[in-house]
Amino acid sequence: LSVEDEHQRRWADATWGVYAFYDYDGEPIYVGQTNERLRTRVRRHLTNQRTDAVAMRILDVFEVAEVEVYPLWELEGSPKNDASAKATLNALEYSVYLHAIRESRFKAILNEKIPPVSVPIPLPPALRYDLIDPVTRAERGHPDV
Repeated sequence: LSVEDEHQRRWADATWGVYAFYDYDGEPIYVGQTNERLRTRVRRHLTNQRTDAVAMRILDVFEVAEVEVYPLWELEGSPKNDASAKATLNALEYSVYLHAIRESRFKAILNEKIPPVSVPIPLPPALRYDLIDPVTRAERGHPDV
């Protein structure tokens, strides 16, 4: 979560943004948004700390192998109650959700609910990376496991 972009900003330090989790086969399993910090939100999901997706058994942290983050740097400093910023965040979440479904070989995703329907927007630069090391991937990556 500490990888930097070309402007020396840590991708996961963005306050506003969208994230997508992928399974061991690279299939999307969950798309979410945050205005509290990407790093914080992703960690809460992966450590089972009060997230609806984990509590509702939508997201099994043992199935998550990769994460992709889409920071909205232009919204840094925006107050959490900023309606325009929230609309941009909703539009990005919906756009990433649609993109993930299009790219999925099953044309599906496991979100507990569809993100707020919005006019799709172009996706900003994103960073996708492994959350597990090669040894763990080899141990848990087989479909029987």
